[in-house]
Amino acid sequence: MSVHLPPLPPTPADGYQPAGRSIAATIAEEHQQLLGLARRLVEPGPDPAHGREILVAALSRHMSAEEQYLLPAVRQALPDAEGPVGEVLAGDAAVLMALRGLTDDRLTMLARLVEAHVVAVDALVQQLCDAATEEELIRLGNRLEIAEEAAPTRPHPGVPHTPPWNRIVEPAVGLVDRFRDVFAGRHTRLSEVDGPPSQ
Repeated sequence: MSVHLPPLPPTPADGYQPAGRSIAATIAEEHQQLLGLARRLVEPGPDPAHGREILVAALSRHMSAEEQYLLPAVRQALPDAEGPVGEVLAGDAAVLMALRGLTDDRLTMLARLVEAHVVAVDALVQQLCDAATEEELIRLGNRLEIAEEAAPTRPHPGVPHTPPWNRIVEPAVGLVDRFRDVFAGRHTRLSEVDGPPSQ
């Protein structure tokens, strides 16, 4: 079954293999990093430097990109996907609400919500991998990574979370967020946990 892709340039003749990582590989790596950071923040002992603000930013970007490209592809490729996709969207909304004004007493709840997100999305990714070609998965992975770069770094539960409006609104909101991040000196990258990356 062919996966509906967002508008992309046509591919060359047979044998073409796009560069990049598949959407499955990118999401699996990000899920591991997000889960690891959420669990570190809950565990006793000193929090990783900038951990909370990085978790808020990374989760906001991650879920935005999934909602722009992964979930629409799942809807197109899989029969009866509406129910599971709806559950993921509801879970994402709960995560975004938990991220707003994140405090110590909400970290354990947030970690549980992140774990539930990972379980639900990983199941959909596995089914997508069974339905899509490797080329489609790589092209979706490239789109996911581009979307993350433009995505909001703060939770915005009120913005649209389904195409086409999220692909229009969220990059604009993300631009404002990144301006605020620079002005505030806020850390937003997983690579900055425990300090800024070395030069």
